[in-house]
Amino acid sequence: QRLRAAVHYTAGCLCREVAEDKGVQFSKQSIAAIAEITFRQCENFARDLEMFARHAKRSTINSEDVKLLARRSNSLLKYITQKSEEIASSNMEQKEKKKKKSSASKGRRTSEEQEAAVSESEDSNM
Repeated sequence: QRLRAAVHYTAGCLCREVAEDKGVQFSKQSIAAIAEITFRQCENFARDLEMFARHAKRSTINSEDVKLLARRSNSLLKYITQKSEEIASSNMEQKEKKKKKSSASKGRRTSEEQEAAVSESEDSNM
């Protein structure tokens, strides 16, 4: 119910924006119809995404499922693909930073261990 109300509210906000930009009016019934159609379409999208993942014998929906869902809208598919690539690139950069940090800390440990070994050998020589 809360999700349906949120969709209705958002549809109303978008209709007000369009009304101001285009100089048209939306009746309450038309806003309610737009909101209901939007909500039902989102339910259909959710079921389709579940089916795509299940067909691939997965329990998790991934970006490829979303791209498959958006395949009929070239502009939406292009946008989703671009965002997916940006996220993947960002994730790779974060992994590389973590690797560099861990290897740098290992390098520090090694030099510290070497210094300790040198001081131990100097002590034993005395």
